[in-house]
Amino acid sequence: LRERGIPYEQEIDIPSEGIRAADLVEKLQIPVSMVEAVFRNGRIINIYEMVYPGERIGLFPFGTPGPYRVFLGMLRENARRKALEEQLSEGE
Repeated sequence: LRERGIPYEQEIDIPSEGIRAADLVEKLQIPVSMVEAVFRNGRIINIYEMVYPGERIGLFPFGTPGPYRVFLGMLRENARRKALEEQLSEGE
C-alpha cells in the first residue's frame, strides 16, 4: 500500500445496498490478483461476497506465512474463490 501511496487506514463510501469486496478492492486501485484474503469485521470472507457501510474490512496480500493461512481460513476461501472465478469465466 505504501508503494502505491494508499493510506493504511481509510474510510470509503459504500452504497447502502453494499458492494462486492472485489469491487471495493478495485475502487482502491488495487489489482484483485494482489489480494489473497479479505476480512470483514474480523472474519475471513470470499472476495466476491458483499460488504456494507459501517463494516471494517482488512485486505491481506499473497505471501502470508503458511501456518497463518491455514489458521485464518485463507486456504478454504482461496478454493472457493478459484471455483467462483472458473464459473464466471465459463459464463462469458
